[in-house]
Amino acid sequence: MTDIRSGFVTQTHTGDVTASDAVEQANAFGFDFLELYMDGATARTELDREKFTADVAEAGLDLLVHLPFVDLDLGTPRDGVRDAALDEHRACLDTAAELDAEKAVLHASTHATYPEWDAETTHPRMLDAIRQLDDHGRAVGVEVCVENLPGVSFTVHEFDRVFAETDASMTFDTGHARVDGMDAEASAAFLDDHRDRVSHVHVNDARGAMDEHVPTGSGTTEFETILAPLRENWNGTVSAEVYTFDADYLELSKRKLDEVLA
Repeated sequence: MTDIRSGFVTQTHTGDVTASDAVEQANAFGFDFLELYMDGATARTELDREKFTADVAEAGLDLLVHLPFVDLDLGTPRDGVRDAALDEHRACLDTAAELDAEKAVLHASTHATYPEWDAETTHPRMLDAIRQLDDHGRAVGVEVCVENLPGVSFTVHEFDRVFAETDASMTFDTGHARVDGMDAEASAAFLDDHRDRVSHVHVNDARGAMDEHVPTGSGTTEFETILAPLRENWNGTVSAEVYTFDADYLELSKRKLDEVLA
């Protein structure tokens, strides 16, 4: 038996599944936690925090959050835009702390891309943003976990720089790593080498080198191989990230994930 706790990333942003629905699903299917996506219908300004906190406490669940990212640019050379994005992230971390969340998944990304802007300009700004948000997270008691992104910085192949130039933890996304050319054995080796910095994993299944987020076990991702190094002497968290509003597929994903982690 491992010390790994399992949960899922909520698909609450559209409102088709409410935050309360997600808590009920996590409780019914035996998850240890849920990872609340803090955007759309469950953005910090939309969420009924008092009810959600009460629901999570009543269910006896732990909580993680996934910070918003679609319109927040942490690498842009436009200071006003970047400062606003940093302020919003800090406000989200403050909300996460109020909700008693233990971790926050961060996309440290930018829309400022070549040919207008190059990595020599944007990457230092993204790394500085990670440091600022990691410091803020520590101050409010929330662990910031930076996620590897598919095909855009910071990819899994660029994460040595994140490790070297920041103290932030990592969220390792299996599907994103696969998109960027990592097979199961390479992903396992990465996790083994960086187990001290990887605090959280997104189990993102797919039928090929694509960012599909199909129900866990329905794709061709070799999770037993990938997660093998973490099954002993690692006490992090693993989220099933499944793009579905159908709870049956979420329950199936839980059973398939349990088989891998057993």
